[in-house]
Amino acid sequence: MTGMTTRYEAGGATTQERVTGQTTKYNLQECVRQMLANYFTDLNGHVTTDLYAMVMETVEQPMLEVVMRYAGGNQSRASEILGINRGTLRKKLKFYGLE
Repeated sequence: MTGMTTRYEAGGATTQERVTGQTTKYNLQECVRQMLANYFTDLNGHVTTDLYAMVMETVEQPMLEVVMRYAGGNQSRASEILGINRGTLRKKLKFYGLE
């Protein structure tokens, strides 16, 4: 048996187990925490605004790209994966120029 099985765990963690028995855990929340901490450090005391919108757009576009690729370009399947309706997905794809 070859290949990889992916399980999704609470807290946004993904565990990928390869047949070799090696397990690697990627925690999306921890990655976001670290990147935001770095962002504030890099600000060096300067004021920032609209952080929420910046983070959401930064995360949303690559997520849409990856999900659309995974769904083979099928918007109905992608909307199921994302848990949003197809019209909302189409609007977001258009916003990011991914249509």
